[in-house]
Amino acid sequence: MRFKPQVHLPRCITKWFPAAIWRMPEENKTVYLTFDDGPIPGVTPWVLKLLREHHIKATFFVVGENVFRHPEIFEQMIEEGHAVGNHTYHHLQGLKSGNLTYYKDIEKANELIGSNLFRPPHGWLKQAQYHFLSQKYKIIMWDVISCDYNRNITKEEVLNNVTGFVRPGSIITFHDSLKAESHLRWALPRAIEFLKAEGYEFGKIEFPKTRRLYATPFIQRIRKIRNNLRQLRRWA
Repeated sequence: MRFKPQVHLPRCITKWFPAAIWRMPEENKTVYLTFDDGPIPGVTPWVLKLLREHHIKATFFVVGENVFRHPEIFEQMIEEGHAVGNHTYHHLQGLKSGNLTYYKDIEKANELIGSNLFRPPHGWLKQAQYHFLSQKYKIIMWDVISCDYNRNITKEEVLNNVTGFVRPGSIITFHDSLKAESHLRWALPRAIEFLKAEGYEFGKIEFPKTRRLYATPFIQRIRKIRNNLRQLRRWA
């Protein structure tokens, strides 16, 4: 496989987030199409129509603010059998955000989305954020990024990023955004046709909802103080 870290990250990077999902099981020749940043009118409905025509189920990592603005498109995703995941409420980048601000933004989004899947915008997370969020969410990264958002590359390069790096179990990332729309409309249908011709099947990403947020050391200290105060009140 060629070396192109902006499309496929090497193991020396992915190992820093060992509990994150970078690739699904490779036993079957299945790939997993994912779409970030929607729902966006004009773009997301076109993606849904294309997937419907090809009988493909995919996974959409949606931005809470966009779900609030366009709930009818979000409901269409659900009704058509796709999986959805949390992509924060304001598309915050973890490295540029305070931890508490970041967690609150994610939980605000999840009040609308209701998913145990989470993908950090741009894949950027502090280690503390990664460990905290891993207790409640399955963090879904990627095996292949199409780079459809990059206006400095051609639509042919976007397609080649997918066809050149895909393998069984690949999680492939596209963007149903205005920024990516031009590349997406050209590359996505051709990528689907290529994958079908190569004998790939398509799946959506799902995990049982059994994980919970753990109590951070700070929260544990607060609980201990509260318990001590309760004891003092009983003795008073």
